[in-house]
Amino acid sequence: MFGVMEMQQRMPVSRFGTVELDELPEDLRERLAPMVERSGFVPNIFRALGRRPVELRAFLDYHDALMNSDIGLSKAERELVVVATSATNDCQYCVVAHGAILRIRSKDPQLADRVAVNPRGCDLQPRQRAIVDLALALTSDPAELGEITALFAMSNRLAHLFALQPNDEFFSMGR
Repeated sequence: MFGVMEMQQRMPVSRFGTVELDELPEDLRERLAPMVERSGFVPNIFRALGRRPVELRAFLDYHDALMNSDIGLSKAERELVVVATSATNDCQYCVVAHGAILRIRSKDPQLADRVAVNPRGCDLQPRQRAIVDLALALTSDPAELGEITALFAMSNRLAHLFALQPNDEFFSMGR
């Protein structure tokens, strides 16, 4: 019987292939460099979307505009929305990747796993519960989508389309 790591190593990162950092146009290499330096790897979503640099640029622009804003939700709360949305959409890639980021930003090693397994019923602080409940309502009723939920509903679908596998590094981050 194969372990999780062995199975992941046997599965392709994406059904459509990927590119490596050095194969990307210079502007994208420069844009991703700080993240790669901090984490030590290139997230597979960027390697997969990098096959179409124009689309990767658009994705990064939208992602950064929503996820790096200092208005409204904290960065940890934004990641909470992503994990709840991604769990509801059954997106393993986004749950694992953003679960790692949520563990780091929230400084809570259990929060991401609790939300990923049971976003509707897990024990949360009142503000977190309100945020998750709203994200779940918006995920279930797309006519009422908010921007972060909409972006990651789209991102979840991209990950599904690509049959994207999480980077091994995400599984150990923030633990």
